[in-house]
Amino acid sequence: MNAALLRKLRKKLGADRVLADAPAVYTSDKWFAKGTPAAVVFPANTEETAFVLREAYRAGIPITPRGAGYGYVGGCTPVQGGIVLCMDRMNRILEINARDFVAVVEPGVITGKLQEAARKKKLFYPPDPASLKDCSIGGNIATNAGGPRCLKYGVTRSYILGLTVVLPDGKVVTCGGRTHKNKTGFDLVGLFTGSEGLLGVVTQATLRLLPLPPARAVLSAGFASIEEAARAIQNVFAAGFLPAALEVADEFTLNAARAYSPSAKFPPGKAQVIIEVDGQPASVRSEAANLEELLKKSGAAGIQKAITPDACEALWGLRRLYSQSLKATGLKKLNEDIVVPRGRLVDLMKFAARLQKQYGFPLACFGHAGDGNIHVNIMVENPDDQAVQKKSAAALDALFAQVLAWQGAITGEHGIGLAKKPWWTQALSEENRTLHQTLKKALDPSGLLNPGKFV
Repeated sequence: MNAALLRKLRKKLGADRVLADAPAVYTSDKWFAKGTPAAVVFPANTEETAFVLREAYRAGIPITPRGAGYGYVGGCTPVQGGIVLCMDRMNRILEINARDFVAVVEPGVITGKLQEAARKKKLFYPPDPASLKDCSIGGNIATNAGGPRCLKYGVTRSYILGLTVVLPDGKVVTCGGRTHKNKTGFDLVGLFTGSEGLLGVVTQATLRLLPLPPARAVLSAGFASIEEAARAIQNVFAAGFLPAALEVADEFTLNAARAYSPSAKFPPGKAQVIIEVDGQPASVRSEAANLEELLKKSGAAGIQKAITPDACEALWGLRRLYSQSLKATGLKKLNEDIVVPRGRLVDLMKFAARLQKQYGFPLACFGHAGDGNIHVNIMVENPDDQAVQKKSAAALDALFAQVLAWQGAITGEHGIGLAKKPWWTQALSEENRTLHQTLKKALDPSGLLNPGKFV
């Protein structure tokens, strides 16, 4: 990056918000790939963001937008250097309106903090990615993030009413608004949501809120096998239930969690199912009781039922141990957030068992069973060994090929980024990929915004 641009940015933002020697934290996210930026810039508002993009565009300097850095696919890795545009200082909740049921926020707001602020006004922001205490709304919008409650409430896109976006050349566009219905022109809100920082930089979002459900219940149950657990999940839907969340974990995941936290009250068996229902107190109690009976008939053991908020959180605490527990095994976790049609859940579990036997890697499967979004983690020892890398790549090829053959998706919530780039051409047709490229060229003809990623 040329010295003149650096001076111009420092004059506008101040030297403390334009760092030429980037700390290591800004070279990557939670994936392993790293890139070295020429500078890290911290805008404080839309006008400053537009200034940075406009000046970088004129100078032909790449810009990689960055939220909280909790992604899993290298989406904010500055692979072509240039400027990392860090949005974490734009972290204000500007408004929570109980009459309009909206929140207006900046992109650096932490998701969990927004949820808590809404809850204090008896309002509800449903999207709940596992990293909600650390990830930001801007990152959630970039990846169209999900979480356990997607089953009943939908993903981030369902809660974006309006966006202020800075385009790659520094122009500012506002799309959508604060109404809960809006069919004025194309769905530009939907276009930018999930675009992974390739089309524009979000500087403000108007979010849809719901009334806070006054009651909830959580059930945890053990099963003799992951296939039996998957069948029990099918029975839940067949009986007409639509839980707020429905999670599953296999034997490897469950045993890792037991070893990591011996005092935690995990159920017996080789698989765990966690179900949450919410709503009015009487209906929640009735649903929880009926689900408990259904789980027993489906072969469940060690059923725990929680009604109070503290007891519910204690059971969800078991779920939150999964990822930490797998890391504690000392194996490298290749985290793949694939999605299969709901009717393929049992087939997926059987295929995972065959994949483990064929390639010799332990597989840890857990996640959002209710909507078919399962985190299939290939657990690798000696990940730097070339033979191991070759075999793990072959296992991933086989996994994605089967998922696509079932008309599933290679990512449900993490995005493509760098990690899924090798399978991008298999995941979408040539015509679909060309349409992506057409949109990218229309908004970013110089290819300067988050370059090196999947488009």
